[in-house]
Amino acid sequence: MSDINTAEDSEELGEKIVKVLKTIYDPEIPVDIYELGLIYDVLVNEDNEVKILMTLTSPNCPVAETLPVEVEEKVKSLNAIKDAEVEITFDPPWTQDLMSDEAKLELGML
Repeated sequence: MSDINTAEDSEELGEKIVKVLKTIYDPEIPVDIYELGLIYDVLVNEDNEVKILMTLTSPNCPVAETLPVEVEEKVKSLNAIKDAEVEITFDPPWTQDLMSDEAKLELGML
């Protein structure tokens, strides 16, 4: 397989992961976690194992236990994904500046 196909495949896979992330919502805010800016990085290795670096709106977030598990399970449900792991970080801390314009519009902030 050429590098070009691999690049296209990983780009396509990345788009599928983002689509899945956009189906997961913060229960306190009617915006998905991707548009909220909670996803800092998505890494996919050559074995299609995914590592997601994400944050929460606050360390005391009521879904701190369940949201990372939901993210892992939904990403793992993609056929091409072998495994998924979520790492939570608060560095840098989440702020409203990380939200997309779409999220800000949805919340009446624009």
